[in-house]
This record gives sequence, C-alpha cells and structure tokens, in this order.
Amino acid sequence: MSAMKGVDDAFLGVGDRPGLEIWCIMGTSVVPIAKSLHGRFYTGNCYIILSTDELKSRVRRHNVHYWVGKEAKEEHCVIASDKAVELDAALGSQAVQYREMQGEESDEFLSYFRPCIIPVQGSFSSHWRRSGEESDQTTMFRCEGEHVARVREVPFSRTSLDHMAAFIVDTPLKIFLFSGCNSSTQTRAKALDVIKHLRENRHCGRCEIGTIEDGKLVGDSDAGEFWNLFGGYAPIPRDVPDAANGELITTTSKKLFWINKRTLAPMDTHLLDREMLNSNRSYILDCGSEIYLWIGITTLFSERKTSIIVLEDYVRSQGRSSIGHTVIMTEGHEIPNFKLQFQHWPKNIVQKLYDAGREKVAAIFKHQGYDVAEIPEDKPQQFISSNGTLKVWLVDRGSVTLLCAEEQEQLYNGDCYIVQYSYVEDGKDYNLFFAWSGQNSVQEDRVASVSLMSSMADSVKGPAVVGQVSEAKEPELFFLVFKSLIIFKGGRSAAYKNSVLQKSDKTEWYQKDGAALFRVQGLRHDCARAVQVDLVASSLNSSHCYILQDGDSFFTWTGSLSSPSEHDILDRMMNTLFPRKQSLLLREGSEPEHFWKTLGGISEYSKEKFVKGWPADPHMYTCTFQQCLFKAKEVFSFSQDDLATEETLILDCGEEIYVWVGLHSGVASKEHALDIGKMFLQAGIAQDGRRSIVDTTVYAVMEGDEPPFFTSFFNWDSSKQVAAVSAILLSTRSIHGLSGD
Repeated sequence: MSAMKGVDDAFLGVGDRPGLEIWCIMGTSVVPIAKSLHGRFYTGNCYIILSTDELKSRVRRHNVHYWVGKEAKEEHCVIASDKAVELDAALGSQAVQYREMQGEESDEFLSYFRPCIIPVQGSFSSHWRRSGEESDQTTMFRCEGEHVARVREVPFSRTSLDHMAAFIVDTPLKIFLFSGCNSSTQTRAKALDVIKHLRENRHCGRCEIGTIEDGKLVGDSDAGEFWNLFGGYAPIPRDVPDAANGELITTTSKKLFWINKRTLAPMDTHLLDREMLNSNRSYILDCGSEIYLWIGITTLFSERKTSIIVLEDYVRSQGRSSIGHTVIMTEGHEIPNFKLQFQHWPKNIVQKLYDAGREKVAAIFKHQGYDVAEIPEDKPQQFISSNGTLKVWLVDRGSVTLLCAEEQEQLYNGDCYIVQYSYVEDGKDYNLFFAWSGQNSVQEDRVASVSLMSSMADSVKGPAVVGQVSEAKEPELFFLVFKSLIIFKGGRSAAYKNSVLQKSDKTEWYQKDGAALFRVQGLRHDCARAVQVDLVASSLNSSHCYILQDGDSFFTWTGSLSSPSEHDILDRMMNTLFPRKQSLLLREGSEPEHFWKTLGGISEYSKEKFVKGWPADPHMYTCTFQQCLFKAKEVFSFSQDDLATEETLILDCGEEIYVWVGLHSGVASKEHALDIGKMFLQAGIAQDGRRSIVDTTVYAVMEGDEPPFFTSFFNWDSSKQVAAVSAILLSTRSIHGLSGD
C-alpha cells in the first residue's frame, strides 16, 4: 500500500479486522506493541490504541484512544495527540478520538482490558521485568467501579482505606481483599476478578486469599493478619464526599468556541443548535466533565492538527490536564452525548440501496478491495416456540373482555388489546404479554391496557415478560405469536365508538359489504397479516401484495417487486379474509378501470424496492435516578455478568428495548419497568436521539424470567443465576476456594 501524505507509515493498512492495535510513543516514532503485552501500560509513556469493531451492517467502527501516563514527558503527549490525528486520517477520518489520562480513563477504554489495568512504574524502554518479580513486594490497590474495574495503586497505609471501595493488599505470600461497608456487590465482584488476575500473573497461580469485611473482626483470622500488616486495628474515619468533583460536573456551564487559526472565538451558548457548526471550521465545546472537539468535514488535514494543538493548550490552561474527558470527532461521526448538548440535532438519514444500483455499487467496492455483503433477506429468527397458546382481550374503559378463538386474530386500529402467549421452552413454562395500541385508539384505553397487562402478568404461574407495542411498529415477535392476523379500521370499544360519534365520522370503519384495501405481508407461509389501509391508489407499493374489496367484487394485486412466496401468502390471506369468495388476480400494470375507480382514480405510489435494513447493534445501559433525574450510562462490551441483581439495565436494540429488572433493584412492578423504558427513550441517550414509545417496542424482563429471545443477545449460561453468583462471590468459602487449599 502506498504511503499517505502526512501519515506515519506504521498506520497504513491498520483497522482491517476487529480487535485492538496498540503503539507506544518512543521518541518521535510509534512502536507497535505485541498482543501478549496489551493492557500493560507504563507510567512514563504515551500510547495510541485503535479499537476496531465490525457492526452487523458489516461496517467497521473505529475508536482511537491516546493514553497518557502520569510520568510521561510533555513532548510525548504532543506527539501522541498528533499521531492520533494521523491514524484517524489513515482510517478515512471516521474514527472518534479519546484522550485518556492515567487514573481517569473512560469506561469504554477500560472495557478493552478486562479485568483491569494496573500501570507499571517506569517506561517501556526499561528492561523487561522477570515473571513474578512484582510478587516480592507488598502493594496496595484501591478498586471501584460497577461494570469495569478502576484500579489504582495507593500508599500502603491504613489511611488509604475508606468505606466506599474495595482494597487489595498484595503480599508475597497472600492477597487480602478488604471490602468497605458501603461498597457495592459489583465492586466487590470486580475486585475478586482483579485478585484472580494478580494471583495468576504475579504469583504464578500459587498464593492464599484472605477476605476482610469492614467492621467485622470477631473470630476472623484473616482480619487479624490483615490489621497486623498495618501495626494493629484502628477505626476508619467516616467517608467525606468529593465536593470538588461534584462541583465540576453540576455547576459548570457550557462554553462553545470556534477555532480561528490558533485562537479561540467565544460563541453564544444560550441555545445550542446544529446549524451553529460550519463544515469548514472546528469547534471546542466545554461541558465541564467532558470537552469536545468537533472538526468540520471540509477542514484541511493541517487545520485538524492545529485544532488538536489548540485543544491541548485549552485543557492545559484550564488546569484540567489530569481530570475530565476529551473527545475528538469529525462531522458525521458524532457520539450521542455530544448531540445531546444541542437543543436540536437532526436524526441520521438512513440511506437505502435499491436493486437498480446495489449491484453496481457492490461491484465498484469489490473492485477496490472491500468486502461487500448484501443486506440479509427478511427471514424471522425463531426465538419462540410456535406451539404455544394464544389469548386476546379487548380493553374497554378499564376492563377486559376475552375474545373467542374466531375473533382473537382480528384486531381493530381504534382499540387496545392485551395479548397473552403461553409456551414451553426447554421444559420451562413461559408467558409473553403484549399491550397493543391501534393507531386510532383513545388515550384512556392505552393507559389502561398497560396497567391491566402488568396485573395479569403478575398473576400467572411461571416467568412472564411484558411488552408495549404500537400498530405499524410491531416487532417480528408480535406477529410470530399469531398464525394469521387481520387489522381492520374501526373499533369495538365504547371509548372509541364515543370518540367517533363526537367527530361524526364513520368513514374509517370497516364495512363488510363496502369497499376496503388490505396490504398483505408475511414472515413466512404460516405467519401472515393483512392490514386495512387507506382506500387510495397512493397506499399501493410495488414491493407488496394487496386485496381490494368492492362490495362482492374482489381483486388480488401483486406488486412487480413482490416475491413468489408473498404471492402464496396473498392466496392464503384471501381465503382467510373472504372464504369461498373468488378474486381476480392482477399483476401490477394490468389493472382494469374498475380497480382504479374503487381507489378513487389513478395516482402516484411507491415503485421502489423495499429493502429491510441491517439490524441495530445492541447497546446496554445502567439506569439510575440522581436527585430525581433519570440517568443512563452505557455498559461497554457487555455480558451476562453485567446483569447485577441490584440494578435496572436497558438493552437497546434500536426498534426494541428490553428493561431488565434485578430482584434487588427497587423497581416494584413491570409497569414501573415500562415507565423506565419510556424515560430512556425520551432522554435520547442512544445514537439517533430521542425516540417515542409509539415508534419503539418496550419489554420488561425480570431477573430469573429471561426468555430465549432475550438471552440470545448474550453468550448465556442458563445455569448461572446472577443473584446466586453474587452471594457466592462474597462468601469466604468461595474466596478460599480460589487459593486451591
């Protein structure tokens, strides 16, 4: 590969596969670090870390971090930031860059190096340490963090202890864990992971483990040994809140500057709007705990390097070189937290590739050496048994009416329904509930349906998952529980009928002997639906099939871009909707006058191929309330172990979110869990900003009741119960088991 102007040769061809690539700054050069040494950082050096992920869309996402050790030389810090810009340029200026200070690393950075990072004193150029050399001295570490371990070495002194964190004292013959009385279960579990790491890497897997509970001394031999290391027991002072850090986060107002050559020009920050950012400029947005550098897409490479220098000077001038986080983004690759600082940020426009151009585009990219994959066909993933039992209730003014078998697959868009699907999976009984709201349903029924569903779910035997879903935004799972589904215009509930009478409008009500148009779709032959749409030609789409009724006359219409399997589903739904009726089959372009007259005349409609997009990559977030305000924080590189019994977490899958509720989280009901999901959507935490409950399906999943369609997002160990594991991890018996004695 030929060299790129202004880019270090060490960066050419990098980022072509998922994983980590690390370089150390040595003088003015970057030296690649062997994989076996990843996670071993020296306090006297600066490093550049490239993380490459392959998304479900087969697009590669790059994050560039430059890590600065506390003893690193100033000139090496400047070189590291400069080289990070060059690496971004080599990656097509599509990476997000993060400045990571030793001891203040971001959660995302720490998630790359599980279980922890423990910086080594000295520099990378020093002689290599022998294996086990560190075990000859006693060291003390403070460990905190819920989903990633933040470990820092502290002075070996009783005064280093506090009640908030877990502490590890590593001696030549034994490792001690001291758990502060106010430390969380997860922090203690993370500290145990660190102890395992130390035991394997510093003691060759051979040393004893001792545990000490804060405040518990009687009859505990480990406690006696531990306190003897400090010359005897003494009480630990009460914890004092860190007022300095709290003030930085809560009281600092936003400051926006645009970079004019090497000077900063302040801008009005009363109301931040996306239109304030010009593509030919760079800007610094100071939010207190985070400082962002936004670089316009048309800026020159030399201007980008200058912007980085200005950013470093600004951070230094503010006395914040060692605190807070700095993020650098190129226009079009902004992170969600940056977008949330603005009053208005337009949603990303999802570009669709249609058949006419997809093959040409693919050929061009393949010729240039890129691996191109087509968007997968619309085939449902089978994560629920098809042999379950279905029940459907109509919601009407705070009460429910069970529908008979003939009616339960016929919904009306003016009503709300509760759907219960009971099934057996791996010998275990499950229940899935949906509260479905039609597009024209009334608010009274919508509110009641969620409350009633939650109560019904609480009363059944066995695990129950609840979901809130809106018409036209249903997930595949909703349709899988129906063999066939018909959605009519109109409604049965008294609340809906009353609203129609007030409007004196019955045109949106299905009439058996009238005229109606149904769009027919299906996930497969035994899972199909027909939805009544507006009786106009603009409702047609070349990608779909339709049934048109005009009194006792019927037409089945196949779009030119529809598939043979969809034609089979069309025939089946015709028999379901209008049994023993004959229809005239029409292919697009061969319609008689009667067809168009029923639709009110010929008009334009979509003739582009509908292509289902790639599924969204899942993200996990912890949910908390701080001073009555909802807060969500992303959990990076998540796994089943992150589902902690004291927490409420959200698994965000784009069009669907799952609110997972730990048994000891304090969330009292499934209805409360659904409300938390709504708060998350309104907060706009995710990549595409604020979302509506109308556009997103929200599930509530309780700990211990996880169904296969939830566990499929994890490498799930069905024998692992989070609450039980947490208890085992905290027990002395389990700890001593680590020592092999």
